[in-house]
Amino acid sequence: MMENRTCCAILVAAGSSSRMGGTRSKQFLPLLGKPAIAYTLRAFERASSVSEIILVARPEDFEELRAIAGREGICKLRKIVPGGKSRQESVFNGVEQAGDAGYFAIHDGARPLILPEDIDRVIDDAVKFGASTLAVPVKDTIKIADGNGMVLSTPDRSSLWAVQTPQVFEAGLYRRAVQLAREQGREYTDDCQLVEAAGNCVHLCMGSYSNLKLTTREDLPAAEAFLKGRDL
Repeated sequence: MMENRTCCAILVAAGSSSRMGGTRSKQFLPLLGKPAIAYTLRAFERASSVSEIILVARPEDFEELRAIAGREGICKLRKIVPGGKSRQESVFNGVEQAGDAGYFAIHDGARPLILPEDIDRVIDDAVKFGASTLAVPVKDTIKIADGNGMVLSTPDRSSLWAVQTPQVFEAGLYRRAVQLAREQGREYTDDCQLVEAAGNCVHLCMGSYSNLKLTTREDLPAAEAFLKGRDL
């Protein structure tokens, strides 16, 4: 039997921009005159390894997201589904609509600078290892501190990586990890941690430092600077 290598991208765009001082979803923040989510959608549309896209969002944003997808010519968008009370629940909602895809590529909608070639590379890596995530070596020295801000230790920087998205998993492996998390009532900060907690290994695939996440207003000028250097 041939392996099912089809990949469904789950784009999580259900968060707000509270850390930016706003109430609208940060995926709608303008970058060079376009909403950030437009760039995210275009990257996954252009990634040859992605067969379909499921967008997880707040119901009040559905209409605007459909309009953006229409303007950008996004043909792979299969469905927009509502987010949950947590990021983990939002991802689960998306996965439940993913049909019989062989792999899931889970991505933060607020990472609009992702490149199609990086998406394809991490999906290929997941086909090889079962679970893979884009990541980059940490540049800064990291300190571990106590609750009072006093340094406890300094880990070896050579072994530290900053994990990004997409995080890509073989569908059966991921669904088993989801079931275990539900049975245990556990919440995880990212999907790699969820998969690791189920006893699986995750491979790190070299990403790009430009693949930043829009978190604070200081991120917007940096994102626009990267975009200006690309052939859009």
